[in-house]
Amino acid sequence: MSRWRGAAWGLAGLLLGVGQAAWAVSPRVQLATDTCGALEQATRAYPGTGPVLLASYPALDGQPPAILALRGVAFTYDNALASIALFACGKAQSARRLADALVFAVEHDPEYADGRLRNAYAAGPVKGQVMGLPGYWSVERNAWSQDAYQVSSATGNQAWGALALLEAFRQTAEPSYLAAARRVLGWVQQNTYDNQLPPGFSGGVYGYLNRQVRQGWKSTEHNVDLVAAWTALDRLSADSDAQRQAQVARSFVQSQWDDREGRFLIGTGADGQTSDRLRSGLDAQLWPLLAIPAAPQDWRRVFAFIDQSHRFADGYGFNRNPDGVWTEGTAQAAAVARLSGLPDRAQPLWGVLLALQASHGWLFATPQAQISTGLAIGPDSPSNDFFYYHLPHLGATAWAAIAATGVNPFTGSQEAD
Repeated sequence: MSRWRGAAWGLAGLLLGVGQAAWAVSPRVQLATDTCGALEQATRAYPGTGPVLLASYPALDGQPPAILALRGVAFTYDNALASIALFACGKAQSARRLADALVFAVEHDPEYADGRLRNAYAAGPVKGQVMGLPGYWSVERNAWSQDAYQVSSATGNQAWGALALLEAFRQTAEPSYLAAARRVLGWVQQNTYDNQLPPGFSGGVYGYLNRQVRQGWKSTEHNVDLVAAWTALDRLSADSDAQRQAQVARSFVQSQWDDREGRFLIGTGADGQTSDRLRSGLDAQLWPLLAIPAAPQDWRRVFAFIDQSHRFADGYGFNRNPDGVWTEGTAQAAAVARLSGLPDRAQPLWGVLLALQASHGWLFATPQAQISTGLAIGPDSPSNDFFYYHLPHLGATAWAAIAATGVNPFTGSQEAD
């Protein structure tokens, strides 16, 4: 059992003004210790040194996720973050096990041979000749069931997979990581580039084998990720084409800057041209400050925007006028503030994040039972059904470790303590 039980005593105590004297060390250092330990322990739970992927929503204290479709699922984005975080934590062997699993996934997909990554895989050690996909036995259908989104390939997840592979290459000089990153980004270039104004990279592909549909919308966040991934590729192995692709993605991000409001638009609708001016995503506001080289100082105005539009209690929510705290996004805000030279903005968030612990160093995705993002999981969604739940979450834990250790996950550079 953790000393802090998240949404119950911890957050309430912070809101009532409990000071930092409760911690023997600073909240940031304690957060780094706890989250790094959680990620290392989760990886070492699988004996050996072979490739492995971690469950995004682990069963802690004997309690598996209540949502059947999330059990035993290793989301690519979460594991990419965890690998980057483990390198920042000084746990290179565990970080490499996750990166090795991503290499295997690129090279041994059960249905495709084109270098793409899926949005998710089966959690656990890599076994057999092909990468395992997530799924579960449906009693109602008396059949094996797979989630359409989990077996699809979203552009942002390709970029994060590539970022993790490139960080592994930067740390180890192992050529297989660089080769896999090149393949992933090659798939993105060939399958998602859209020259409609504003040119950029669209959302990826969605659906099952032979029934996949192209996602025509363009996401600001996805293009931010791609700027970072192609820039990292060029820095590690000079590549003029990577420079060109990074510039395409950067130009799209720049096109979504709203100078009047001092914020980024979330991207375009399905036509790939018309920007969505209503919704907002916290990540799309914050990540450009870390991911894009020589980001304009004017972009720092997003801090005022997120305080006005994304604030919830002492943390931040995913969408505009949020209905709860998004732990992962609150960690992102802390990371971006710290690495932007604004420690006073980051400092209050360390205690907030500690109070969102579940147990064993893991953080809840949200202290609320459920929060919305205002987004749909896929084109077949009847409503905006992308939610976060009050479950221990790999992505939230990894982002907290990234923030607390002071690493820029887009570049691998780390702030000295």
